[in-house]
Amino acid sequence: MGIGTTEEHQALADSVRGLATRTTEHAALAGQGILGLHLPEECGGQGYGLLELCVALEALGERRVPGAYLPTVLTSAALTWPGPARPAGGAVTAASLIAGLADGSVTAAVAFPAEDGDPGRVLALGSPEADLFLVPVDGRGWAVLDRADVVAEPADGVDLDRPLCYVAARTMPADRVLGEVPVRELAAVLLGADACGVAAWAVRTAAEYAKVREQFGRPIGQFQGVKHRVAAALVTLEQARAAVWDAARALDATPGGGPGGEIRAEDVTGGGLGDKARAEDVTGGGLGDEVRLAVGVAGVLGTEAAVRCVADAIQVLGGIGYTFEHDAHRYYRRALSDRMLAGDPGPWAEEVAGLAAAGVRRAMEPDLPEEAGAVRDAIRAEAESLRAEEPLARLGRFAREGWIMPYLPRPWGRDASPLEQVIIHQEFRDLKRPNLGIAAWAVPSIVRYGTREQQERFLPRTFTGEIVWCQLFSEPGAGSDLAGLATKATRVEGGWSLTGQKIWTSLAQFAHWGICLARTSPEKAKHNGITYFLVDMASPGVTVRPLKEINGDEVFNEVFLDDVFVPDDLVVGAVDEGWRVARDTLSHERVALGDSWGPGSQHTDMAELIATLPPLRQSQREQAGRLWAEGQAISALGLRVTLSKLSGVDAATASSVRKLLGMRHAQAISEFCWSLAPASRRWNRMILATRAFTIGGGTTEVQLNIIAERALGLPRDP
Repeated sequence: MGIGTTEEHQALADSVRGLATRTTEHAALAGQGILGLHLPEECGGQGYGLLELCVALEALGERRVPGAYLPTVLTSAALTWPGPARPAGGAVTAASLIAGLADGSVTAAVAFPAEDGDPGRVLALGSPEADLFLVPVDGRGWAVLDRADVVAEPADGVDLDRPLCYVAARTMPADRVLGEVPVRELAAVLLGADACGVAAWAVRTAAEYAKVREQFGRPIGQFQGVKHRVAAALVTLEQARAAVWDAARALDATPGGGPGGEIRAEDVTGGGLGDKARAEDVTGGGLGDEVRLAVGVAGVLGTEAAVRCVADAIQVLGGIGYTFEHDAHRYYRRALSDRMLAGDPGPWAEEVAGLAAAGVRRAMEPDLPEEAGAVRDAIRAEAESLRAEEPLARLGRFAREGWIMPYLPRPWGRDASPLEQVIIHQEFRDLKRPNLGIAAWAVPSIVRYGTREQQERFLPRTFTGEIVWCQLFSEPGAGSDLAGLATKATRVEGGWSLTGQKIWTSLAQFAHWGICLARTSPEKAKHNGITYFLVDMASPGVTVRPLKEINGDEVFNEVFLDDVFVPDDLVVGAVDEGWRVARDTLSHERVALGDSWGPGSQHTDMAELIATLPPLRQSQREQAGRLWAEGQAISALGLRVTLSKLSGVDAATASSVRKLLGMRHAQAISEFCWSLAPASRRWNRMILATRAFTIGGGTTEVQLNIIAERALGLPRDP
């Protein structure tokens, strides 16, 4: 869905892509207001923010637009950044420069200080013929210099479409030294947005090629190796988009930081742009810790994603992708250049790890529309009323009033809109609504496909916890491939007789009822001829045998069905059409697993563990920072899905993307924490327990197939 989450963002991206298809001239971009999206209207801008600028930069990156637009908007963002070190005075000159950058009459180059090398001669993104040069000043922050104030010469770069140059200051006018400006952080986010566009091109190009390129008599997109490579690239892209999106909104939320900061009327005296910045203010740019954390996550994930995605695209393209005959090499060059300019992800990861270990956290709360106030007042009153109840009475009201699964239609839920669901989640945090477990997957299917009698019989007692459910889907010969299930349902008087074996059935030894798939028409192929049953686990012929798992727990079970009678009134949906019901159940399973095993608590636990240990080695700090960044981006992805639903934007594949990322991330966190504390009882258990996460609820491979086929349109296996 791109970096943007709203219909307005989508329209902006479409407009920019359309313009870039017709022309890539700098003046044309300026003429359409793209260079001033983030700038205040009084400076010739559009009055939006960095988030809208990132939406446009992603679209331009997707078209690999050449020229000076990126260093130009980065310079204008720096000039309008409000900081406590910005003095009174200098706004006249600043405003004139900003207006020129916005209308395209002035171009800029931005220098990036190297970790080592000659501090007086630095590499810059932009042409040596640029009008302005944003350069670091040793101990004094940054300065915006005219071409006459610098010595600039071309530099060889890997990107063939965007020039680099070496810059050395010839003179340093005092009135051109800026105050506290987070240029490094702004650059990481804007370059990350450009990189997301590059990665989006790579994913789309690889998918389209895989649909039509044939080998061994069929499209290569049917080969699982190709399919999974392209799907994994999309997952990488979505994670990077979430990171860049969150960093841009964090910067926009900085006091005075968006749209484009503020040029105050009382500042319009004198001709300078700024005073000397303190040396200790140069790093971090005066940003709050939470904002620095969000930007650091973008620094870790943003530009790296483009390098990985384009490399995968070249692999899918094969030989043609390694020639000048195809544009892939130009996108790869752009991706490498973006990563180089944004800075090695390693130091960004170390910074993230340090902030997280120090207790810094990034709040993930949606910005709600104005009409949310009245909705919140009503829901808050209901929540207060529930708090006053005794626990058992409160549980009864939860069930009767539809608070447990509020998105369900009445009377089982509250028919809550996405906005109401968000507010209920916020206002009910401390009320501890019951966790339905596997019933949370079954209930929506019974509501959608079950009869009224089935709903009234099972749902009220399920909501109060009187009925515990298990899921009888997987079999020894049919795990994720439910089309191969062998459990048979034979027609008998008044119902069906079920015979077969189920496996990996969580909590079957405690369940009262099970949702079960069985084949009612064996002559029909694959998913046809399957029926969805409700099975009483106390029925004669049901045998449950617990399985001891590698961590010593007994959660999984084998379940043997030996001529188990199920009456007709316990068939959900139509006979032979149970796969439709099962798909509905599985979709809720993936959402539930992604929520309950999401990375939020686990990467917080990692940070808390690190805070109790001696200082980590550099490699460990980098690894911890990368893991934190991945976890925070998964949380941001979840928030993006919520906001997309609120604004009516489709995010159909997000559940599989989040589930895949969350399960894989939980394993990585456990492995890393165990390596730090191998004698810890908790992490000894977790490293073993999380090994099942990429198997249960649809294996990693199944999730990649879903993403490839549903999101990218790759062909199914014949």
